[in-house]
Amino acid sequence: MRIIAVANQKGGVGKTTSCVNIAAALGYRGRQVLIVDMDPQGHSTSGLGIDKGTLSCSVYDVLINDLSPERAVFPTQWKGVFVLPARLELAGAEVELVGLLSRESRLAKALSKIDGFDLALVDCPPSLGLLTVNALVAAESVIVPIQCEYYALEGLSQLVGTIELVKRHLNEKLRIGGVILTMYDGRTNLSKEVADEVRRQFPDLVFSTVIPRNVRLSEAPSFGQPVIYYDPQCIGAMAYMSLAEEVEERWLNKKRP
Repeated sequence: MRIIAVANQKGGVGKTTSCVNIAAALGYRGRQVLIVDMDPQGHSTSGLGIDKGTLSCSVYDVLINDLSPERAVFPTQWKGVFVLPARLELAGAEVELVGLLSRESRLAKALSKIDGFDLALVDCPPSLGLLTVNALVAAESVIVPIQCEYYALEGLSQLVGTIELVKRHLNEKLRIGGVILTMYDGRTNLSKEVADEVRRQFPDLVFSTVIPRNVRLSEAPSFGQPVIYYDPQCIGAMAYMSLAEEVEERWLNKKRP
């Protein structure tokens, strides 16, 4: 199983939207995908139509209480998509992990026990704490969503530095595997300038598909649906279907190096 963390310590850049919709598009294309929701807000969980109040367990129990991960993986109503969900209790895990053995690698250990999936997408919280570190230790690659707006690159060097530290000390195989340009508005010079700057900084990593600003894409989570099911003909859905093809080609159609 390939494991990819979706990370950026800035909030509102499209991490969860990208996790949910890449997973749904890959599932639609016949892949088996696991979303690991490491954000205490649990937006990936609710965005897949799951009522967090009805869950008997979550990723918190896996990380803190050593629950078998297979018991915490739930199917969704979307083809090929499963979730290791999050509830608000995960917010306390940052503090509780500090006193535990192997605190940085508990997610990696748990995911190593799960079989049957082509890909796991780990939705990271908008911070660089122990939950994100656990995701980076478990992953082989990081996808970084960057919104095409002012301050887009602010703090990005800190994320790159954290990835390098994790690579040096905890996970030597880790690398930035892709950059997604999100919230692109082709009518503005700002979006074009930010996109050009990101491509200049990450010339070989930026996905060809750009995710546009799209009302239907913003509406879909409130209905608990990936956009490719909510409105498959909208430009947001078509963009994520195209991005899923790139993800599939970059990681799933090639043998491991």
